[in-house]
Amino acid sequence: MKSFWEKRYAEEDFAYGIHPNAFLVEQVAHLPAGGRVLVAGDGEGRNGVWLARHGFIVTSVDYAQSGLDKARRLAAEQGVVIDTCCADLTAWRGPSAVFDAVVSIFVHFPPAVRREVHRSLFESLRPGGLLLLEAFSPEQLRYSSGGPSSVDLLYTAWQLEEDFTEGEFLLLQETLTELDEGACHQGPAAVTRALIRKP
Repeated sequence: MKSFWEKRYAEEDFAYGIHPNAFLVEQVAHLPAGGRVLVAGDGEGRNGVWLARHGFIVTSVDYAQSGLDKARRLAAEQGVVIDTCCADLTAWRGPSAVFDAVVSIFVHFPPAVRREVHRSLFESLRPGGLLLLEAFSPEQLRYSSGGPSSVDLLYTAWQLEEDFTEGEFLLLQETLTELDEGACHQGPAAVTRALIRKP
């Protein structure tokens, strides 16, 4: 799987474009201004760079070095700096209770490790910190706008409730949206969205 992402991000074009995810843009006002944000699975950096442009201190984690290289170039082109960390999130354990927010946009894990990874990300939040997540739901298998082809990698709202039992859900929904994110995310999509506060 790592080789798939390395190859995809090694291409000249940005697979998911250079503009931020629409749900992130809608919800960013909830994040503490100027806070430290961990962007999980940030790929080519579109979300991390956008957050940095808006004054956040960003750490982008991804296991494809080719993606992070593009993320740093994009940041330089836009006059900002982001920290990057090349790591497999299924094994990576970041610092505890240091981030004001965690952003996870279309990052999908198999059932065997999903809950553990989500809890690790949640533990990296300071008390009162927020985790913002958008992922494809099982209904996405009806659409051709991107995402995993296996239902095991798609998230329902109740699965997120199970994963983040210690969190306060400020938003949790399964909904339809329209994606316009580079060549790989185009058209109608079924997504699960959450905004969760750590006590």
